[in-house]
Amino acid sequence: MEWDDIVYLLLLFLSIGIGHVFRQREDKDSRKWLSSGLGFLLVLIVSGRHSLHPIICTLINAFIILGTDRRKCHIVSFFFTFAYLFFFRMTEYFGIPYPPAHTNLIQMMVTLKVVGLAFEVHNTAAAERKKGQDCNAAIAELETTEVHPSFLDIFHYTFCYIGIMTGPYYTYRTYHDWLTYPFMSYAPCKDATIQKMKYVPMFAIFFLIASAVFPLQYAVSEEFYSERSLFYRIWYITPTFFIFRMRLYVGMVLSECVCTMAGLGAYPEFTEPSAGHGPTKEFTKLIEIASNHLLAKKEKYNFETIHNIDPYGSDFVPTFRGGMKCWNMCIQYWLAVNVYKRLPRNQFRALITMTVSAIWHGVYLGYYLCLMSAPMYLPVEDVYVKIRKDTTGWEAKAWDFFLWFFKMQAFSYMAIVFLLLRIDLTIKFWSSIYFAGHVVAIILFVLGKFILKSRKKNKHVSKTE
Repeated sequence: MEWDDIVYLLLLFLSIGIGHVFRQREDKDSRKWLSSGLGFLLVLIVSGRHSLHPIICTLINAFIILGTDRRKCHIVSFFFTFAYLFFFRMTEYFGIPYPPAHTNLIQMMVTLKVVGLAFEVHNTAAAERKKGQDCNAAIAELETTEVHPSFLDIFHYTFCYIGIMTGPYYTYRTYHDWLTYPFMSYAPCKDATIQKMKYVPMFAIFFLIASAVFPLQYAVSEEFYSERSLFYRIWYITPTFFIFRMRLYVGMVLSECVCTMAGLGAYPEFTEPSAGHGPTKEFTKLIEIASNHLLAKKEKYNFETIHNIDPYGSDFVPTFRGGMKCWNMCIQYWLAVNVYKRLPRNQFRALITMTVSAIWHGVYLGYYLCLMSAPMYLPVEDVYVKIRKDTTGWEAKAWDFFLWFFKMQAFSYMAIVFLLLRIDLTIKFWSSIYFAGHVVAIILFVLGKFILKSRKKNKHVSKTE
C-alpha cells in the first residue's frame, strides 16, 4: 500500500469519526462554519500552497454564478471550470510545480460542485419563470429543489469537509437540507454507517492479497512481454481489474460513511430519494414534515441520495449497462443531468458524455481510451440481450452467464488502460494481445446479428407452415 493510500484512509476515518460531533450541533450557522473550516483545514494539510487552485476556482465561479445572467451562468461555469481543470493538470508547462495527487482529487470534486451549483441556479431561474403556470404540487417541488446561495454559501458548500477529497458528489440543495431540515436527528446514522462498513475489511484484505500477488507494475515489465504467453497476458487483466475494484470499493464505501455518520443525505423513505438527486416525489408532505419535529421523528429514513457504489451489483449484475449503473452513481447522476440530457437526442450523446467524464478524470490518454471504449460494447450487448429475451430455463441462465462474462471481460479490458494511463504503455499492452477486446467485440456483434437474422427467418418459416 502506497503512502498516499494511507493518508487517504486516515483522513477518511477522521472524517467518519467527527460526523457524530457535527450531528450534536443544532445551530445551523455553527455547523456550517465548522464543517467548511474543517474541510479547508484538510485541503491545506494535503495541498499546502496548492490550496490556491480550489480557492481560485471557487472564487471565480462565485462571481460567475452570482454575477452573470442565470440563463447562461451554467454554460460559462462549465467551460471555465473544465478549462481551469485542464490548466491545473498542465501547470508544469507554465513553470508552476505540479500539485500532489490528493489535490487532484480535491480539484475534481470542486469542479463537480461549482458547475453543478451553476446548473442548479440556472434550473431554479427557469422554474421560477413558469411558476405561475404550475399546480400546487409543482410549486412544492420547486420549493424543495430551488437554490439561492450567497457568496459565502458557495464557499461553505464547496469546502464542506464531507466529500471534499473523496466524494460522493451531492447537490447544493442536499447540503442546504442537511443544514436546515431536522432529518439527521432522527435518521439511523450510526446503524447506516455500520451496515455500509461491514464488508470494507473483506474488500481491504482482498485488495492487499491480490495486489501483492498480481502487481500492476509487472504488466509493464520486460519479463511480462518476453516470457509470458499471449493467454497469460489476456488473463492478467482479470486480477488487475479485481484489484482496481477492491481498492475503489474501500474508498467509495468509506466516503459514503462520512456522509451517513454526519447525517448528510438523509431523507424520508416515502420521498424515494435517488442517488445524487435526492427526493423524487411527495414534495408537499416533505415540506410539512421538515417543519414539524414530531412528524419527522415518526418517519423512516434512508441515505440513497449519497449512495455512490453498489459492490454486489457491480460484480454480479449480468449486463454491461447494469454494471455501469452500479458504479460511481452520484457522478453518473451529475453527468446525466448536466451533460447527457442537455444534448440533442442522437447517437453521439453517449460518446460526448464519456468524453466529458474522461476529461474530468485526467489528461492521460488512458482515460479517454478506457471511457470512450464503453459505447463500443453497448451495441454488442444489445444484440445478445435481444437473443436472450426469447429464452427460458437453462438456456436463459446460460445467456445470462455469457452476458455477465462479456461484461466483466469488457470492463477488465478497459480498466487496464485506465490504470496504465500512458499511451505508450497502453498501445504496448493492447498490441501484445492483438487488441483482443476490440476484435472479439466486432466478431460477437457480427455473430449476434447473424443469430438474430436466422431466428427471425425460422419464425417466418414456422408461421408460413
